[in-house]
Amino acid sequence: MGVKPSRRLLNQLEEFAVDVVYDRRRGKRAFAFKVFLRALSMLFGSLVKLRFFLYRNRILKDQPLGCLVVVVGNLTVGGTGKTPVVEKFARSLRNRGRKVGILSRGYKSKTVKKESLKSKLWRTYVTGADAPPPKVVSDGESLLLDSEVAGDEPYMLAKNLPGVVVLVDKDRVKSGLYAIRHFGCDTLILDDGLQYLPLKGRLNLLLVDKTNPFGNRQLLPRGILREPVRHLKRASYVFLTKSDGRPDPELEALIQRHNPGVDVIECAHKPQYLQEVNGERRLELSQLKGRRIGAFSGIAVPESFEGFLRGLGANLIYTRRFLDHHRFDGNELLEIFDEAKGGGLDFIVTTEKDAVRIPDTISFSIPLYYLRLEIDIMRGADDFDEAVSKICFSERLEGRAAEAASRGRPE
Repeated sequence: MGVKPSRRLLNQLEEFAVDVVYDRRRGKRAFAFKVFLRALSMLFGSLVKLRFFLYRNRILKDQPLGCLVVVVGNLTVGGTGKTPVVEKFARSLRNRGRKVGILSRGYKSKTVKKESLKSKLWRTYVTGADAPPPKVVSDGESLLLDSEVAGDEPYMLAKNLPGVVVLVDKDRVKSGLYAIRHFGCDTLILDDGLQYLPLKGRLNLLLVDKTNPFGNRQLLPRGILREPVRHLKRASYVFLTKSDGRPDPELEALIQRHNPGVDVIECAHKPQYLQEVNGERRLELSQLKGRRIGAFSGIAVPESFEGFLRGLGANLIYTRRFLDHHRFDGNELLEIFDEAKGGGLDFIVTTEKDAVRIPDTISFSIPLYYLRLEIDIMRGADDFDEAVSKICFSERLEGRAAEAASRGRPE
């Protein structure tokens, strides 16, 4: 059975909108939609400016939690390769004796039980009861939720980080306090938290995708910016991700213009191996060379993933792209394998983030693997551990944190 026509149409409309935002579409319809999105961007920009004004003038107040809070985020939506950075950062801190908690919003995670507005008002203003606790994806010892309930990134982080607490809640002040009180966390990493102003971080690590730093430099929804490029000044440190090692003087000058003297750490996402999805088999990357393979993904920048495979020598015969965080159903997966079967493929490859969304009850007619990526520091520190030491254990920490705080509420 194929994908339902209604769902296929919705997917096509979403893909059209995303293609327009990334300037992949031309023609009259695309132009008219761009004009419409541009008007919405102006409204969005006004709301962003108002929000920062309210926090800057303490009309809305942030809240310190009394421990080291490291904010990892970006100015754009999706595609900076944030999760591997968070993972390696948390692992390095854990290995140095920190009790680490990761706080995530859990984008597109499934609500366990949605509370009605009526019951919420009754609980808050009549009974005075506490809000429901955050979802505990990992207590540091056990993986407690699946990817559908936890969300893709929190599940991946919890699975790959034994000893690290992973919590999901839209209210990350609440989840931060929960991590401290219930698990004794002394270090909190706010995943994708640069725009989460209620929780005051001591350090802002801002990630910039070197292959596509700021898109068309327009705000959502016409562009991919969550806040203006000038807000680079909010960063305590800038991580240039997806680097190929070649210098980019224009980008470096832009960063320094908005944040003079900021330390820039350049890193690459390096493929490590192929891991069988829902299985134990592992292949060396050399197994890709000259092989006929297919690939599918539901990530923000599929070109990057497909580029890795081609760069490793794979003969990419079949590709299929879905929207970021797309949750696959059984019919879609069967359709993918049916389409790929006629190409005489050796195997199919997806991303690690997509692999966590694939049900373990499905059997595949062609072997399916995911590509494991890890972070490699290319410039700014000899290795990632040195970068962690520099950022979180430096004698300059208090001064750098104070500078970041003063820049944290831009005009």
